[in-house]
Amino acid sequence: MPPLNMKGKAVSAFEFWPGWIFYAPVAVQWIWHGIKYRSASLPLIANPGIELSGMVGESKDAILSLAGEQAKPWILPYVMWEKNTTSPESQAHLALAALHNAGLGFPVVAKPDLGCRGAGVRLVENKAELEDYLRLFPGGARLMLQQKAPYNAEAGVFYVRYPGEERGRIFSLTLKYNPFVIGDGQRSLAELIDDDPRASKVRHLYRDRHEDKLDLVLAEGETFRLAFAGSHSRGAIFRNGSEYITDALVARLDEIFDDFPGYHYGRIDLKFRDINSLMRGDDFALIEVNGASSEAAHIWDRGASLKDAFSTLLEQYRILFEIGDLQRKSGHKVPTLMELYKAWQREKALVRHYPSTD
Repeated sequence: MPPLNMKGKAVSAFEFWPGWIFYAPVAVQWIWHGIKYRSASLPLIANPGIELSGMVGESKDAILSLAGEQAKPWILPYVMWEKNTTSPESQAHLALAALHNAGLGFPVVAKPDLGCRGAGVRLVENKAELEDYLRLFPGGARLMLQQKAPYNAEAGVFYVRYPGEERGRIFSLTLKYNPFVIGDGQRSLAELIDDDPRASKVRHLYRDRHEDKLDLVLAEGETFRLAFAGSHSRGAIFRNGSEYITDALVARLDEIFDDFPGYHYGRIDLKFRDINSLMRGDDFALIEVNGASSEAAHIWDRGASLKDAFSTLLEQYRILFEIGDLQRKSGHKVPTLMELYKAWQREKALVRHYPSTD
């Protein structure tokens, strides 16, 4: 990753505003476009290969399963598991066998098939941790056990491609950094969090996650990672990486999504070897492919202005309606907002029962 500069202000003025305030302009624009296009549901067919275009309640497995033989090698391999009524020990044993049959082993990243913003994501390094995850996971729900990436660097790449176009474009590129504190042999983890300019702003995230370690005194120079999941809402640090967008990377994504039918709009979360290889379009692996509800995550860079953030969001949803209108004209049936509401309710009911996020 490019070096992370932590000098200057710790967070932007709006970085942790309540969502209902921050997304109010999007809601107003949605209503306007609904009137303009005579349908408020057009965003739900922008990605016709994904249920409700990936606005809510989409299956990670269903999206990644769109990939054909040319695209599959770019996706980190995984197996799916459905939580049943047998003991966690028995399920862990069978899930481990499924991993071995797929040529995979520990460590793996466990995550819910339905869910967003890093909900329920954990690094699982042995059978005991897998048993614990399964014990906490809601019955009847599906989960993904995905190979841990061979690379540590992570980015969110927002990709847009209008129907019928041969080339897409990268609308946004965001670098994702794992926050950490460094011990001094004197202060506890709680004190290190409270004394850190940025971590202290979201101390509730880190304190709750590591409540069993808050009294731990780290040795001098010892590093403690505060978050594993590359999600801003879970405490990851985001930086605008637009300067690293290249024609070679766009061309590589075009090549991959030529073999990804029904996908036109959303954020691709990927791990990469180093920034130069990413710019060449080489040595990266897709972790997830997200749909219509994706954000151009560079808006969470501490240097972003509120004006730029709103402009980005409004342009996103303008594009989403434009693509949806084109899909409607090509014959795709537009779902109702009630279908969206029911899917949101189903996802919401599941998310509250997921294990805590690493």
